[in-house]
Amino acid sequence: MSTAPQPRASASWWSQNDSGWCLRANRAGARLGIRRYFASVSRLGDGVFWYALMSLLIVFDGWNGLAASAHLAITGVAALTLYKALKRWTKRPRPFAADGRIRAWVAPLDEFSFPSGHTLHAVAFTVVALAHYPGLAWLLLPFTASVAASRVVLGLHYPSDVLAATAIGGALAALSITVASAVTL
Repeated sequence: MSTAPQPRASASWWSQNDSGWCLRANRAGARLGIRRYFASVSRLGDGVFWYALMSLLIVFDGWNGLAASAHLAITGVAALTLYKALKRWTKRPRPFAADGRIRAWVAPLDEFSFPSGHTLHAVAFTVVALAHYPGLAWLLLPFTASVAASRVVLGLHYPSDVLAATAIGGALAALSITVASAVTL
């Protein structure tokens, strides 16, 4: 009789399906047009898109844009600190490192998979930006969804990494908005 703890059936089911969903999405990257689109979105999600947005807010909305950009920057620093700590703590291998069938279509920025930093930042930035400029939803929501999808298609993250990052980014943004509202009262 074995006394070693047995994995829960639901955890095993989730892990198998997480890998399976990742593999199916990653296969789409074999198509050059899809791979180029998601690689470009991923590259923009490295920060270029967000820095450009912050600059444009200042140019087009002056002091209000500067205040919104400062809010985005502060939220970004908090997101960076949080996601780096989580990656060091969880040390989850990236899908392409754990499963030889999954291909990394672009080079990863770091070693570990959980959570997706690109997604965490994209969600946090989008929520904060929309709190200041709801009219930007037409641009920010599709871009953020594309960033999240890119992480799985490119073989860099499991769907659960992206879902967790979405929840963490949303919670961080909500906290940031709450704190900012309290400070400006």
